[in-house]
Amino acid sequence: MFLGAYFTTGRIIFMIFFIISFITLMIYSYRKDLKNHQRYYKGAVKKVVIYGGLIIAVFVAIRFIWGQ
Repeated sequence: MFLGAYFTTGRIIFMIFFIISFITLMIYSYRKDLKNHQRYYKGAVKKVVIYGGLIIAVFVAIRFIWGQ
């Protein structure tokens, strides 16, 4: 097993438990605040996509200009 070469059994069990717990709590929190998200963050997805794309474009342009 690939993970077995780097992690002990206890660490693997902890990672699995942590990931499952984290995802479960994130889903629970999101569903709990869904009404607030729809009310206060209307149109936020567009802004995230635009600004995220802009940051990536600037990063790629800088990397292209300096040739690395």
